[in-house]
Amino acid sequence: MQSRRSFIGRLSAAALAAPLLRAAEPTPAPVQTGTGHPFVATDYTQGKVFIVNKEGQIEWDYPAASCNDLWVLAGSNLLFNTGHGVKEVTREKKVVFQYDSKSEIYACQRLANGNTFIGECNSGRLLEVRPDLTLAAEIRLLPEGKDGGHSYIRNARRLANGNYLVCHYGEQWVREYDPQGKTVREIEAKGGPHSAIRLANGNTLIACGDRPGGSRVFEADPQGAVAWQVADKDLPGISFKFMTGFQRLPNGNTVMSNWLGHGQFGKAPHVIEVTRDKQVVWTFADHQHFRTISSILLLDVPGNPLKGEILH
Repeated sequence: MQSRRSFIGRLSAAALAAPLLRAAEPTPAPVQTGTGHPFVATDYTQGKVFIVNKEGQIEWDYPAASCNDLWVLAGSNLLFNTGHGVKEVTREKKVVFQYDSKSEIYACQRLANGNTFIGECNSGRLLEVRPDLTLAAEIRLLPEGKDGGHSYIRNARRLANGNYLVCHYGEQWVREYDPQGKTVREIEAKGGPHSAIRLANGNTLIACGDRPGGSRVFEADPQGAVAWQVADKDLPGISFKFMTGFQRLPNGNTVMSNWLGHGQFGKAPHVIEVTRDKQVVWTFADHQHFRTISSILLLDVPGNPLKGEILH
């Protein structure tokens, strides 16, 4: 009888303690801080593209292997790379454009004439592909048959002047090429440049990876000098792991994707928005549903991507 009473006493004590133990558990960190945005994003590690609402909830997803670049086109279709290709997909998940390649591909862009710009990594080819998949333009940055390797090209953009801006991640340089493939400008980008765009003021905005000197987003003037930069350790309580994509907003803020691969899963926010004076106004960190966000595009920023009004 004594043993039974002792057992019941211990059971009652445990039952009373359980709510206290649960109450002592840490409160999960919020998915967002600041004012959220609706956005589309690529998850390179999971191999998906997502549409996320302002509250941080996933509303749509689609498989996209090794995806690093995406656009929302007029009419709401999504254009994105797929590891060894590029697809355009409707919100009903119908494929309306598909280009496939033996080369790795990390860059795509729909042009005003309806063609699609594609940067082939291994082959070193810059292509403009018509809707019927014939080539409207081809520039070879490497001799035919030479493999530039996995790190040769990350993001790339066709510029309004007809030139091409290319991130040579492995070489740690951003180069601008004319339509004949001649180098007309070089910007050193230590850490490994992943993405670059040309701003209206003539400066070039560049995101760099996690090699020495990297984990930063910086703006270089036409002479290559740093005009603005935000780097790891600049934002209290936030660490940069591998800076990949970004969007410069009309108000001057910069939204940046912080890739958490290379052993960094769950260790920092996926997305960070900073003002020109480096004040953090928004972060997104959903480590339950996302592994690595490599590119982001906000859905509440007006502008026609075909006219260069979306700086992404």
